[in-house]
Amino acid sequence: MFYHAAWRPTTKGSGQSVAGLSTIARSRTVSRTPSRTVSRRPTQLTDLPPEPDSAPAWPEHDGDDAAASGEIQSEEVSWKSVVEEPSRESLGPPGLLGPPPRPPRPPRPRRTTGTLNTRPRLVLFLFVATCLSTTYAGSFLADLKQGMTNPQIIWAMVVSGLQFTAAVMAILIAHEMGHYLQARRYGVPATLPFFIPMPISPFGTMGAVILQSARSADRKVLFDIAVSGPLAGLVLTIPITLWGLQSVEIIELPENPSFPIMVYGDPLMLQWMIEWVHGPLGENQTVNLNPLLFAGWVGIFITALNLLPIGQLDGGHILYTLIGRRAHLVAFGLIFAIAGYMIYSRDPAFIVLLVLLVLMGPRHPPTSDDLIPLGAVRHLLGWFTLAFLGVGLTLNPIDIIEPAPQDPAPATAPDSPPQPASPPNGSS
Repeated sequence: MFYHAAWRPTTKGSGQSVAGLSTIARSRTVSRTPSRTVSRRPTQLTDLPPEPDSAPAWPEHDGDDAAASGEIQSEEVSWKSVVEEPSRESLGPPGLLGPPPRPPRPPRPRRTTGTLNTRPRLVLFLFVATCLSTTYAGSFLADLKQGMTNPQIIWAMVVSGLQFTAAVMAILIAHEMGHYLQARRYGVPATLPFFIPMPISPFGTMGAVILQSARSADRKVLFDIAVSGPLAGLVLTIPITLWGLQSVEIIELPENPSFPIMVYGDPLMLQWMIEWVHGPLGENQTVNLNPLLFAGWVGIFITALNLLPIGQLDGGHILYTLIGRRAHLVAFGLIFAIAGYMIYSRDPAFIVLLVLLVLMGPRHPPTSDDLIPLGAVRHLLGWFTLAFLGVGLTLNPIDIIEPAPQDPAPATAPDSPPQPASPPNGSS
């Protein structure tokens, strides 16, 4: 601790020292040889104040007066360099030690209007590729009837694929624009959405992703950006699902079909909507999917997957802004729970999701300011959005009903032994 002490000169023989500054030790070790550095006026022995009833202030010298004068001049210069009163600026704040320094405030994110290198050609290419892959996936939902010609079949498949593409891409665009426009509102650099085509999946896509600059948003800004995507997507998902339910057909599921049938598990939210529109269904009854209803099912399922509170998913962002680093424990617990469920049920439906979550990492990076308060309204909105997991996620999204294996007919003994073939004519 640096301490400012009051200065007073002491005699050589008194053995006193001035506490508080370390420079005094260096000043008293000046050489006693004549110094070339002199003061403005030569100091004489008579200038020094005599001390009554004490020994002489300076020891006697055997040399001439010049040596003594030089020694006195050297000592005076040393004392002046130490006794000099410190400036007002060096004393710091008023008081003995001054008030404790305030901790520096973390810098707020700088508002910028620029975006990252989005590679517009790549964005456009992925968008077109995703539209083609979803059109291909939706073409299998066409309502084909007996007696249709090949051109009619092709046209029906194209129309079904385009309906599914228009509906599901509208849901995905609304979801991603919720993130992007909120980021632009706060001046956070973010890319345009990169859509992910997946023609081998029954959905035709795996959604989209937006890249954002690291630590460019604080806790409140990150919450607003994260929660806007799912809510914006549900604004279109719910009416599209209700629209598709108006024209669906209620069918009976056969117990022993002649060919494999793919059945999509209905989340709790979709069950409520089906019951609201068509009433309670029977035990083996279900709805025959059309392009609009299937797009609504995909929107509900993808929104629920994005709300899993793990890593860089929307749910991971929301939970981190709500409870901080404790969200990492929840993320690790969910990953182990998903792996354990797949092993127990022998259903690899979530294997692709699990691999992606492990590769991205379950931990969430810190924001630019994790201490800024969210407020009661954002806390309620965040927990309400995460609660959609319970009504939008199904643990058995796809189920396949296989035909029952038929027992082979038992072999029966013939009534009479087989007759040998007659030899050909002309043989002997």
